[in-house]
Amino acid sequence: MATAMRLPHNPYLPASYGFAADPDDALPRVLRKPDEEEAKTGESKRIWHLLATVLLPFAAGYYLGYLYRTINALISGTLISAFGLSAADLGVLTAVLFLTFAAIQLPLGAWLDRFGPRRVQAVLLSIAALGAATFAGAQGLTGLIVGRALIGLGIAGALMAGLKAIVLWWPAERIALANGWLITLGALGAVTATAPAELLIASIGWRGLFWLLASLTAAAALLILRFVPDRPARRQSEVASADMTLRAIYRDARFWRRAPLSATTIGSAWALQGLWAGPWLADVEGLQRHDVVSTLLAMAIALSASALILGTAGDLLRRRGVSLSTSFAVAAGFALLAQLALVLRWPVPTWLPWIAIAGMGAGTVLSYAILAELFPKAASGRANGALNLLHIGSAFAVQVGIGFIIGLWPVDAGRYPPVAYQTALGINLALQIAAFLWFVRPRQRAVFAKDLSAHPIHALVVTLGVPAAAAVPYLQARQDWHSRQLLAQRQASTWRAAALASVATMAALASLLLPASPTRPPHAQFTSNERSTTVTAQIRPARMIAHMEPVHREE
Repeated sequence: MATAMRLPHNPYLPASYGFAADPDDALPRVLRKPDEEEAKTGESKRIWHLLATVLLPFAAGYYLGYLYRTINALISGTLISAFGLSAADLGVLTAVLFLTFAAIQLPLGAWLDRFGPRRVQAVLLSIAALGAATFAGAQGLTGLIVGRALIGLGIAGALMAGLKAIVLWWPAERIALANGWLITLGALGAVTATAPAELLIASIGWRGLFWLLASLTAAAALLILRFVPDRPARRQSEVASADMTLRAIYRDARFWRRAPLSATTIGSAWALQGLWAGPWLADVEGLQRHDVVSTLLAMAIALSASALILGTAGDLLRRRGVSLSTSFAVAAGFALLAQLALVLRWPVPTWLPWIAIAGMGAGTVLSYAILAELFPKAASGRANGALNLLHIGSAFAVQVGIGFIIGLWPVDAGRYPPVAYQTALGINLALQIAAFLWFVRPRQRAVFAKDLSAHPIHALVVTLGVPAAAAVPYLQARQDWHSRQLLAQRQASTWRAAALASVATMAALASLLLPASPTRPPHAQFTSNERSTTVTAQIRPARMIAHMEPVHREE
């Protein structure tokens, strides 16, 4: 029975023709014309199945994670009144979520690889449910901090687990679209943390809201355990390369060229939307409560829409020769300009700068895609985790730092002066501008070539002297040629083995079918004629005539 021929999987760039055998072991896929109608029907059914069993359950967890991250901007005034918190206390309370969130980012990648996203996310969401219950029953600042810290631990894998599940189960050509939908659906949690949450707080209070969130989070954990399939068995060819470690990623010069801008801009967007946008709108802009909630709602909608907008625009521009790094730099530039408008109090509509800032919170769609071009696919999870740690750490530092800076000014009629907010935001903006200049500085080719990683495309870029985008077809062709060569070699080995097996079979059959010659006991004596015939059979033809003459004379 024929068996499917498996070729070694390349962890960097798989062959475009994919020499995988069909289920019936007939011919390699490259030699057959697939049934387009059946293929389309099967693919459509599979996508809908994955949507229900993979994307939506993990999107529910990410949705709750985003809601937890941004809800303090809505309830900050209530917490200050109920517990007598200062600006520094509020900053620490809100930022402790990012601290515990960041604490497990590095081991989280190893857990996802070892145990699978289904089990890891279910356990983490159970911890988040416990944290929400602790927060709801807190009687002081300590209880609030403990609950918030547990929530941070519980939602730490909301995004990374979803991305890992999509890589495991979705078709490779649909992963980018699935990532965009995951982030878009999850960002709706920020929408819920505005006007809808305000209505719930008005009816059941902030404690009742967190009891409800604890119940929903536990239900999401059960939903993932019930419907999400366990991870598929990993083939030996899919084992991650041991060469690309976290240490190698953090020592890569190309990573540190892009990471500061991504961390400062995205982390600042999360920190401002998650906490300080509300106080700014109330204390600096002087908006009423309903206007503050409306602006926060517009920011949340912008965040959700930006995930699809940035992903789609980045893909279209890349097809036209514009790199993802350039697209990210443009998006970051708009966010910096919006923050400058706030600091300098430019005469623009109040909501406009905050819309641009919130949209930058979805910049992870581009930054993670950039890392996928820099590092091998086998190391993409570790690279994303390494960058996500910087995102969360930056958000924590910004929330705490702004709180301490604002606290340096005295409170006037229950509010901090506008200059306090402008100073704090201005210092944070200066750090982002420095990261932006570091990102756009002229590249030194020698240093770039010196710090290449294990990805083979970069060596090919240096050899050919062309951009990475232009070198991709060359690497693809080389991979295809290598796959064809391996296929030919294995086919030749198979035919040689078949030939040897055929020869051995024929020899065995010949020994069984041919009649055996009669044997004579060793003590039997030959007659003279038999002896003559036997001896003649042992003599070479050239001497046969000379040997037969004496025999005829005797007769």
